[in-house]
Amino acid sequence: MSWRAYWRSWRGVLRSLGIYYGNRSQRAAMDRLYGQFVRAGDLVFDVGAHVGDRVGSFRRLGARVVAVEPQPALARTLKLLYGRDSRIAIEPVALGNATGTIELRLNIDNPTVSTASDDFIAAANGAPGWDGQAWTRRVEVPITTLDALIARHGTPAFVKIDVEGFEAEVLAGLTHPVAALSFEFTTIQRAVALAALDRCVALGLTGFDAALGESQTLVHGAWQSADAIRAWLTGLPDTANSGDIYAVRP
Repeated sequence: MSWRAYWRSWRGVLRSLGIYYGNRSQRAAMDRLYGQFVRAGDLVFDVGAHVGDRVGSFRRLGARVVAVEPQPALARTLKLLYGRDSRIAIEPVALGNATGTIELRLNIDNPTVSTASDDFIAAANGAPGWDGQAWTRRVEVPITTLDALIARHGTPAFVKIDVEGFEAEVLAGLTHPVAALSFEFTTIQRAVALAALDRCVALGLTGFDAALGESQTLVHGAWQSADAIRAWLTGLPDTANSGDIYAVRP
């Protein structure tokens, strides 16, 4: 990587650190949200840990955390922030439905939206709200599955998945029952979210709710059926852009 690209990469990381760590009230809201799923002593998987703001929330709640982040600059950032915490394991890998390697497309100016999904990049092209995004670097990274992580670390009480259009593939690599999980959705790729929702149903998760954007607030406040969340997601305006679906086992 050239020095210019190296600086742009770290400038993007620093921008993310400012956004995700700079708001104290946002941290409190995050703790309230995840406190509905996570208790002290629980194991949590943070898949797509980015700069680790959710890792910080899970640790404040007293959980042990496996932070999964394949982007080299972000994995190094996580090690700087959390590498001395014995209750955090950092896995510098991608997750999917098989093991091996995969090409990761990096948006070095905005690492939040780096992805292993070419379909995600195609969907973002020309879409409102996605102006100026560019995936200018490719890197091959190891890929494994949620089942393999469970074999190595144990069964998590909660799994957070935020992998920019690769959510259904990540869930396809899970066969072990988990108590609760969340996955990101975008309105530019509703079909991916619906496929992830169907996978949750196949895994025996039956209660669903959602949060829009970074609101850290569940929309319905009561668990909905899969059909109800499917209808809600399908009916969202494009301007809603993104959010997270939460799923629980009864």
